[in-house]
Amino acid sequence: MSDDNIVDINERRPSDEWRKYAKLGAIGIILVVLLGTIISNLFIVEQGEYKVVRQFGEVVRIESEPGLSYKIPFIQSVTTLPKYQMVYDIPPAEINTRDKKRMLADHYALWRIESPQLMIANARTEQQAEAIMGELIFSAIRAELGQLDFDEIINEETSSRGNFNELVRNRVNDALERGNYGIVLTDVRMKRTDLPQENEEAVYSRMISERHATAQEYLSQGDAEANRIQSSTDREVTEMIATANADAKEIEGEGEAEAARIYNESFGRDTEFYQLYRTLQSYEKTIGEETVIVLPSNSPYARILMGYTE
Repeated sequence: MSDDNIVDINERRPSDEWRKYAKLGAIGIILVVLLGTIISNLFIVEQGEYKVVRQFGEVVRIESEPGLSYKIPFIQSVTTLPKYQMVYDIPPAEINTRDKKRMLADHYALWRIESPQLMIANARTEQQAEAIMGELIFSAIRAELGQLDFDEIINEETSSRGNFNELVRNRVNDALERGNYGIVLTDVRMKRTDLPQENEEAVYSRMISERHATAQEYLSQGDAEANRIQSSTDREVTEMIATANADAKEIEGEGEAEAARIYNESFGRDTEFYQLYRTLQSYEKTIGEETVIVLPSNSPYARILMGYTE
């Protein structure tokens, strides 16, 4: 056999270099997978939130301090709960006042999660916690407003609600504490109070009637006052006229007396002149344009009238 036909098996064996590269590649892939797994299972706890770590649905721990934390891959999951105050807009509800009137009360509440463990254990979710809190708030509002009359509630000037919001808050927080719900009501406020739709028209009609009655009362008072003023004025005018007439008669009497005195004094000084003057005055009063007088021609009255002085 020729040496050219002899093959060295060792020369045809693959080199060990590829095994080394293969091992390095596998190790790199494993490291990348591990690094990706680690990074994907890291989570950040932000300011103002709780991170709830669950394992097979059960809460194993709660992270509340801001920073970086880690969960076990594929076994644990992370959910978030707010740590800050939240606003809950309570649906308007119908209540009865002490004077048996119905009204709609519309409120809103501020609340926060104080113990995530208790909240999850007894209320399960935020929505369920709000629903429980809403029922307690409505019950407390109904109890407190049920002790007041309708006018005391809607009229701020005559309202006797006092620290109504504080009373409701304390009552609700006591109930939440007894139920171990892990949440706290920090404030509750009334936005508005309305009448049920079917009662509004009747109340508006009553308010209009009351306003008309009040206006009529004012008008009646005004008419009475006007009549009083007019009567008083008429009485004063009558008294003034009577006083003026009396003064005028007194002055007129004094004038007539003075005239008589002057006449008498004049008559005493010159009797003939006075008689002539009086006669001439009588002519002015008795004789007009169509006056007809029948007198004897020799009477003194006729002689003076005709111009005979002798």
